[in-house]
Amino acid sequence: MAASLPPGTPAHVPANAIEARGLMKTYRATGKAPAKEALRGLDLVVPTGSIFGLLGPNGAGKSTFSKILAGLVTKTAGTVSIWGTDIDQDHRAAKAAIGIVPQEISFDAFFTPFETLELQAGFYGVPKAERRTMELLEAVGLADKRDTYSRLLSGGMKRRLLVAKALVHNPPVVVLDEPTAGVDVELRRSLWEYMVRLNREQGVTIVLTTHYLEEAQELCDTIAIIDKGGLVACEPTPNLLSRLDRKAVVITPITPLDQAPDLQGLDAQLRRDGTLAIGYKAREHTVEEILSRASAAGIRIKDLRIEEADLEDVFVSLTGPGTPG
Repeated sequence: MAASLPPGTPAHVPANAIEARGLMKTYRATGKAPAKEALRGLDLVVPTGSIFGLLGPNGAGKSTFSKILAGLVTKTAGTVSIWGTDIDQDHRAAKAAIGIVPQEISFDAFFTPFETLELQAGFYGVPKAERRTMELLEAVGLADKRDTYSRLLSGGMKRRLLVAKALVHNPPVVVLDEPTAGVDVELRRSLWEYMVRLNREQGVTIVLTTHYLEEAQELCDTIAIIDKGGLVACEPTPNLLSRLDRKAVVITPITPLDQAPDLQGLDAQLRRDGTLAIGYKAREHTVEEILSRASAAGIRIKDLRIEEADLEDVFVSLTGPGTPG
């Protein structure tokens, strides 16, 4: 089922929920601070119906990109379309098609969560009969705080209220900029269950920027990595993970080891928990060969497992020191 569209948004369903072409943003010099180039000709396409991860180190340009989508920052050059609408040609329709959860917490401290969502729905022209205020408060775990002044909410509760606020007009595209920062594990899980349900049942496109790499790896079917204002990689998550042909055989020895043995050029490291991690490239070595070398070094094996490369390994390899500027 496709996401229902807010008033004023195009009725057709585009192939891409967001398209950015040659997107540039340079912040002017102020005082002693020089001009800063936050985005450098960014080309980025978010397929409709995807859960799309946008990762990058601090200062990579993620928040600037989100703020351009929200209409809070004016781009220097390039084009951006949201749900098939160019933000310059029809800003109102483009903005109606997207819900943004910003990093900054911003709403009237003397409004209750219920009043905050009702007011936001009114801004978007959502008829009272179609409003989902209590449904959204339930989804983010704030139903019991519906009549509490927002200034009295904890930091995590305020962030969850921002998520609900972004969803009041039922947008087909939702951008979440670090949405689970400061949210406890249980509520983070329930929030993501709700977002995944929106994606699967209503076709809502979810764009996630996060520092929780394991979160992106688990949730996102496509991941883009940006660094220094440009696109470093954009691939389906399994393809991105396969970039690193690196694995490790982790052995639990029967007899504890005092130090890592010399395994003829293999990267063997003794971990604090007493296991021996032997790193290797799958194209160059087999598990059978590695176990044979371990046996030849006198290691008797009690248990073993294989560790695959994870998203953090890929992220560091693409954005760490030594990568092109």
